[in-house]
Amino acid sequence: MKKFALPKMAISLPLAVLAAAILIFINELSFSQSTAAAASIEEAQQTRGALNKLMQHVLDAETGQRGYLLTGEARYLEPYSAATAEINQNLDVLRQLFVPYPDQLTEFAAMSRHVSSKLAEMDLSVRMRREGNEDAWKFVMTTDVGQEHMEAIRAQSVKLAARSITRMEQAQLQIKQTLQLSRIGVAIMAMAGLLAFYMYLLQTQALLKSGEREKESLQRERDQLDLQVRERTANLAELATHLQNVREDERGHLARELHDELGALLTAAKLDVARLKSRLAGNLPEAADRLAHLTETLNSGIALKRRIVEDLRPSSLSHLGLVASLEILAREFEERSGLSITTDLETVDLGGSAQLTVYRLVQESLTNIAKYAEATQAVISLQNMESYILIEVHDNGKGFEVSNVSSSSHGLAGMRHRVEAAGGRLTVESARGVGTRISAVLPKTI
Repeated sequence: MKKFALPKMAISLPLAVLAAAILIFINELSFSQSTAAAASIEEAQQTRGALNKLMQHVLDAETGQRGYLLTGEARYLEPYSAATAEINQNLDVLRQLFVPYPDQLTEFAAMSRHVSSKLAEMDLSVRMRREGNEDAWKFVMTTDVGQEHMEAIRAQSVKLAARSITRMEQAQLQIKQTLQLSRIGVAIMAMAGLLAFYMYLLQTQALLKSGEREKESLQRERDQLDLQVRERTANLAELATHLQNVREDERGHLARELHDELGALLTAAKLDVARLKSRLAGNLPEAADRLAHLTETLNSGIALKRRIVEDLRPSSLSHLGLVASLEILAREFEERSGLSITTDLETVDLGGSAQLTVYRLVQESLTNIAKYAEATQAVISLQNMESYILIEVHDNGKGFEVSNVSSSSHGLAGMRHRVEAAGGRLTVESARGVGTRISAVLPKTI
């Protein structure tokens, strides 16, 4: 699918860019041509307007001149003078309009000469009328010179106006052609854009499908890895639980061996020493002292054996229950370590394995306190809740940063595994200088 999608991407993107570039070019070309044509139309309209004004002013000047010549009244000279002044301005405007067109400028020059001649002829007749030269101005009026100039001006004005109209029509045609070209170009580019967009949609759909397949593949791999991790975790947890059970079984077996075998040997030795002491005490005082010392040694050995047996497998759990066993553990640990231990224990209903879990938790916690905490006081509490029990061990030691505990800390890891294997949850709270609190929640159904 990637081999199919890449050519589409290689075509659709350049096609879209090319279509956009051509569309911009067409718009710019149409704008420039339309602007030029509109300017040409406006210029042609200005030319026609200026020609019409020129003809109107020439007619107004001629009318004022004839009125003055016929009546001699000065009021006719006002429109004559105003018209002649406007004529010069019209000629300047037209000259500027015809500068870009040399052929029309030549025709305008000829018309301008006729206008000048017409103005000279009218000025001469008006001046003679003012001077009272009746024969002269009448002679000028009777000649056809003024009429010839006027007809020449009209003819050339019509010709120049026709040229302006032609230029206007060409500009209009150019605008029409430009609009038609722009219309066709926009339609073609729109089709090209739609084609590029369609190819882009196909490409996007292909990429989405490819992404979905990759996502599904990654999800399957992730699920498989999660399954393997769960299986390995379950296997490791099962193995750890099995090792703990084997360890407890071995400790129980060792405790029974020490209690039965070593206990019997030490007891028999103590009885033999007692019999020897009763027989030799009066005859050999020195032997009696040695036998007394041997008796004390045997008593210490028996006490040591009892303590080791209790550490390996507390018999008080099965005989006295959890609360009494924890009380005994706290008192004996207090005597050995010099740590002040306070207990707050409620009677709970737990199975044998759960009782052993709680006992080992407290035992390991006290051992850690003695080794690392540098504490002077510790509190052991056991609370009986509705569906679970809460066991806590709290000390006033130096504490530690929980986040900095390494994975090689087997004591905490062992406690956590014991609690979690029993269906509970272990929490460790500690900070520098405020001590440590280890708490565990265990369900009563265990």
